[in-house]
Amino acid sequence: MNHTPVEGFSKMSKEGKIEWLVNEYLDGSDKAIQILKQYWNEDPALQQLHDEFSENTLSNFYMPFGFAPNFLIDGELHCIPMAIEESSVVAAASKAAKFWISRGGFKTEVLSKVKLGHVHFMFRGDKEKLERFFIETVLAKLFKDTEAITKNMQARGGGILNLKLVDKTAEIEDYFQIHAEFDTVDSMGANFINSCLEQFAQTLKREIYDSENFTSEEKDSLQIVMCILSNYTPDCIVRAEVSCPVEDLAEGDVTSEEFVEKFSRAVRIAEVEPYRATTHNKGIMNGIDAVVIATGNDFRAVEACAHTYASRNGKYSSLTHVEVKDGVFRFWLDLPISLGTVGGLTSLHPLVKLALQVLGNPNAEKLMGFVAVAGLAQNFAALRSLVTTGIQQGHMKMHLLNILNQLEATEEEKNYFVNYFKDKTVSHHAVISEFLKLRGVKSVEELKKN
Repeated sequence: MNHTPVEGFSKMSKEGKIEWLVNEYLDGSDKAIQILKQYWNEDPALQQLHDEFSENTLSNFYMPFGFAPNFLIDGELHCIPMAIEESSVVAAASKAAKFWISRGGFKTEVLSKVKLGHVHFMFRGDKEKLERFFIETVLAKLFKDTEAITKNMQARGGGILNLKLVDKTAEIEDYFQIHAEFDTVDSMGANFINSCLEQFAQTLKREIYDSENFTSEEKDSLQIVMCILSNYTPDCIVRAEVSCPVEDLAEGDVTSEEFVEKFSRAVRIAEVEPYRATTHNKGIMNGIDAVVIATGNDFRAVEACAHTYASRNGKYSSLTHVEVKDGVFRFWLDLPISLGTVGGLTSLHPLVKLALQVLGNPNAEKLMGFVAVAGLAQNFAALRSLVTTGIQQGHMKMHLLNILNQLEATEEEKNYFVNYFKDKTVSHHAVISEFLKLRGVKSVEELKKN
């Protein structure tokens, strides 16, 4: 089917947008209209709030919003909110929390909290003269010209921490940066950082143009390329860890020594093998993203930062590490992450506000710890399954209801299958085969006809 471009889509009414979308791409389906509208909030004011979070909003995309209880973190018991669609993630986190609650729980520590931004610019001229001019003339004026922007942030204990000129001409001809470091306290700080950076660019341009130290050719060569924060924050780090005596780690028929050996080997493989590290870290991000989304933060930035950090030594590697020393098992995660508990959706989205309330309305540092703990718990649960029973036993049991819902099973049939697979390994094939027997048909096609 050929489609035609649309003019002024963003200016149409919500009903007009739906009508256009359904007629142009969904064959005028009344069912499609019903699906879009059935997820609208009954409260018009609340729906308008959701509509204004993003442009061209036609409906709300629901995700399961669950809670993982029994997390003992820094001596206090917490219940962690998680928004995620993947089966078994919340269950795995809860299982890990229960395992560690009697073994000392999780410990967290914010190692550093520096956030970064850059003014990227081009300059063709005397590099040493530019550097001297930056230090002697420009630097103080960068701080002075941003005083109005930084006033409120400084009152909260944050602001600009450090500024320096970086020569990148060895990588790209004539390329320089103003490298800026910030503390944005309890906000993620994107708007604050970008506002400062844009002022830095204006100040730099003004000072060079007004200076007699530079030739007209040098002044004309100055080009501001862009002013933007970096989502890579290698100096905004939180550590989450667990530890206990080795003898406390016996697992079923597996002795504590065997468990530690297998677990440690699995982590070491992820440290040296990028194919395994990618899946290993994806599992960590299952826990991290779920809490980041539930608390109204930017999971795309968190993902990008974590994976860049995992590659910082030139080879993609595990974000978690393990050691056994003097009979004590220690497992930890160092996570670079930039979060906010003020601004953005944190004060607007009702479920985000509820999630933060459940966590005790934490500041940004506390929230960093909660998120890191969720990632560590998820990784521990996954590795524990992998080196003992295997990942599929638990994962597929959680996936069972998804399969049954796809088959449109009744509640009675669901109860039957939960009992049926109590002592059996769940697989898609096994579920389908037993379901066909239960319904008395020979194929899925026949099932659909009935």
